[in-house]
Amino acid sequence: MNLPAALIAHLALLSLISFGGFPSVLPDLRDFVVGTNGWLTDRDFANCFAIVQAIPGPNMILMTSFIGWQVGGLPTAIASALATFGPSCAVAYTAFRFWDRFRDTAWQSIVRRGLAPVTIGLVIAGGYVMARVGDAGWASLAVTLAAIALMLGTRISPLWLVAAGGALGALGGL
Repeated sequence: MNLPAALIAHLALLSLISFGGFPSVLPDLRDFVVGTNGWLTDRDFANCFAIVQAIPGPNMILMTSFIGWQVGGLPTAIASALATFGPSCAVAYTAFRFWDRFRDTAWQSIVRRGLAPVTIGLVIAGGYVMARVGDAGWASLAVTLAAIALMLGTRISPLWLVAAGGALGALGGL
């Protein structure tokens, strides 16, 4: 299988198992893009993720489009975007029609309770992978923990925390 086709097939598969959003499959995406194929370095992958998180809109589609661009130019970037949301949209549409027909049944409650920990685990795994691949030292860890504490303990806007982290980075503090 050629490189663009391998990327598109992998993104389509990830699209189908990305409960809670595409960041939930970030560890697998990182392993495929950085570890298996070497299309990006760990630092490039982490920087790409950080940049697309700061952009409003469907940020993971932008990330997979960037990866597609790196692998095969504009056609692969477009195909990567479609592979990121196409399969999951088709399944979601079909599942919603089925799900809505059997609203408030016992099995729906069981499925929801079962998917919640799966989704939480996938998102935590993604955070762990990004923490490992980032170029972080003790100062970055301290800033991250302080930001988490402020988010949980106050009503401060996350934008102020992002701005403060950016300022610290720009000043060479991280």
